[in-house]
Amino acid sequence: MSIATMVLGQSGTGKSASMRNLNPADTLLIQAVKKPLPFRSAGWGYYNKDANPAGNIVVSDQAGYIVKSIQGTGRKVVVIDDFQYILANEFMRRVLDKETGNAAFAKYNEIARSAWDILMAAGSAADDKRVYILGHTQEDDAGRIKAKTIGKLLDEKITIEGLLTIVLRTAVINEQYLFSTQNNGSDTVKSPMGLFEDPHIPNDLKAVDDAICSYYGITATA
Repeated sequence: MSIATMVLGQSGTGKSASMRNLNPADTLLIQAVKKPLPFRSAGWGYYNKDANPAGNIVVSDQAGYIVKSIQGTGRKVVVIDDFQYILANEFMRRVLDKETGNAAFAKYNEIARSAWDILMAAGSAADDKRVYILGHTQEDDAGRIKAKTIGKLLDEKITIEGLLTIVLRTAVINEQYLFSTQNNGSDTVKSPMGLFEDPHIPNDLKAVDDAICSYYGITATA
């Protein structure tokens, strides 16, 4: 059973930047939308079976491809960035197709299934794999901060954070970019007892990965 972790936060608060200390040789990055990395990226490159077969970045918002990538990669760390666009891109494609009636309603079930498939794959890969799912946040009607989706019709079908044991959220405090590790009563942050000693830790996925490996008895990557 792999360890799946969600990292939530608004744009510009350090989600993608938190990858900066991960070893590219041990990491597969799946981008829902192709974009430059927000740090010096030596060792990172887009996979091409002919030009760059050693590349560790792929671009896809297709659930089936993402599931196969999680299951098939030999790399021990998988990062999905940005989960919300996997949902939103499919929604917008079907809006542009002008679906109506039952088909328009059915798309929410199908997008929920895609999200569920990815989250299930993230938690059921090889025992020594870790999957980090980066996503944006939104505020619900009660003022609670949660993972951003495509609206209530999807949220009624699947609670994304409920499928995960570890949910972190970005925080910017005194100009420091951090991860929140404990629920503040109005968000969906959670982590196992004793995994993190502090309520706020540096936004460093390598440090998070090392802590998870130590906690669960997994051999950490270099």
